[in-house]
Amino acid sequence: MTATTTPAAPPSAQDQMAIAAVPAKLIAAWAAHDAAAFADLFTDDGTMMLPGVYRKGKADIQEYMAGEYAGQFAGTRVTGQPIEIKPLAGGAVALLTEGGVLAPGESQLAAERAIRASWILVKQGGDWKLAVYHNCPRD
Repeated sequence: MTATTTPAAPPSAQDQMAIAAVPAKLIAAWAAHDAAAFADLFTDDGTMMLPGVYRKGKADIQEYMAGEYAGQFAGTRVTGQPIEIKPLAGGAVALLTEGGVLAPGESQLAAERAIRASWILVKQGGDWKLAVYHNCPRD
């Protein structure tokens, strides 16, 4: 027996713009090394997975990012662009992006720091929030 699913309707043009703006908000939070603004992009129980890292909930994500902004991410910036929005269900989408971490003083992304990412976004109270963020090396 094969399960049949009805494809989710694409988000409105206004929602698509709001969804595509989430990576820009992350880039701005990172540029300011603002762990609270970074964590605020997530739902209260949002999950962030990076290579070797699993964090759940805004407080855990904020604590992790604050430590990393003072450590391995000090002076860094990130870059990224949406490459695809996939509707999942009403008020939920997968956003696929490509980007990476720019080391201090870099203007071009080094291949070893390039990533592809999956963002599961849900609409809460009129805002699009990250329920799940996951990235992996691009190459």
